[in-house]
Amino acid sequence: MVKKMKQSERLNKIPPYLFAEIDRKIAEAKAKGIDIISLGIGDPDKPTIPTVIEEMHKAIDNRANHDYPPYNGTAQFRKASADWMKKRFGVKIDMDKEILAHIGSKEAIAHVFFAFVDEGDYTLIPDPGYPVYKNATIFAGGTPYSMPLLAENDFLPDFDKIPEDIAKKSKLMFLNYPNNPTAAVCDLGFWKKAVDFCKKYDILLCSDQAYCEMTYEGYTAPSVLQVEGAKDIAIEFFSHSKSYNMTGWRVGFVCGNAQAIKALGTIKNNIDSGVFKAIQQAASVAYDAEQGQIDELNKMYEERKQVMEAGLKELGWNVTPSKATFYLWLPVPKGFTSEEFATVMLEKAGIVVPPGNGYGTYGEGYFRIALTKDVDILKKALSRMKEAGIAYDMGVVKK
Repeated sequence: MVKKMKQSERLNKIPPYLFAEIDRKIAEAKAKGIDIISLGIGDPDKPTIPTVIEEMHKAIDNRANHDYPPYNGTAQFRKASADWMKKRFGVKIDMDKEILAHIGSKEAIAHVFFAFVDEGDYTLIPDPGYPVYKNATIFAGGTPYSMPLLAENDFLPDFDKIPEDIAKKSKLMFLNYPNNPTAAVCDLGFWKKAVDFCKKYDILLCSDQAYCEMTYEGYTAPSVLQVEGAKDIAIEFFSHSKSYNMTGWRVGFVCGNAQAIKALGTIKNNIDSGVFKAIQQAASVAYDAEQGQIDELNKMYEERKQVMEAGLKELGWNVTPSKATFYLWLPVPKGFTSEEFATVMLEKAGIVVPPGNGYGTYGEGYFRIALTKDVDILKKALSRMKEAGIAYDMGVVKK
């Protein structure tokens, strides 16, 4: 008789990863012969921008790129990233002490919890929010404390509502603007409040800037590091994934407070061996891509956004136009839970959307749409919803 292996208790505390569950449901639906339109995962459907691909062809043939990379990133990549921070935000970054290459933001975000969170520590995380914030807290032995993102507060956390005893026990805070999943944005005034709060309680402030270049309607996303004195307690995570259509390349950087960068580097040095040097070389030229290439991507997403927003309005949703990301965050019809509505969308219309509760307790009552399909497919999805009788005023008819 084969003895059953006992996994660690921490795994029993982790819910199924939302996007893995989405992949599983897609596979099940396809096996039943359902023609699926997936609006679930934020994975750009267009190829990586041409200048990056061209540079990668050169870089991969260079034998000098075939050995182990420096743990903190190549000098070329760190300098290019620091130069971009200066050009984009006016923030000066020391390329030797204040910046670190990472294997995509997800990896670095998960690792920073191990660098700062001990058993019994608290973390302050947005709810709804990227699931890694909560799960990485649990893996590190900490306790996640949810900061509700509510519609009446423009999906910004209210720092005054955080109990003082929790704040005193908290080691780090994660914020993400432009926001996934709500598509909310913030200004420098908000970042100033966050910096002041974290300084008061000696909390590491972590800003997840995965969507800072995906903005519309005249909005430009600021950096927390633009706030005077922010480097005393803040670091910021940047990713090439969404801005340059490089999700599969797994590359980006984190910058800011030198002590925090060093601590994160220590964790990474003992767990991973860095980003393939050829990828870092290719990623370095992304910053110099013609602005027209980035503008064209944003124009494409804005067109998709407008089509979906207009179609949803016709189906009864009260849609406030978003100013950033390629997501729409919408309330489910009355009488439905998030999961019930996501099931109706899949079974009645063959459309995959993530239920809001997959992003946290305060995500209940919402669902997210990713604008990662062509306009024609989005129109097809809207048509399917209409034909299936899916509308905001569906009432309590669930089956």
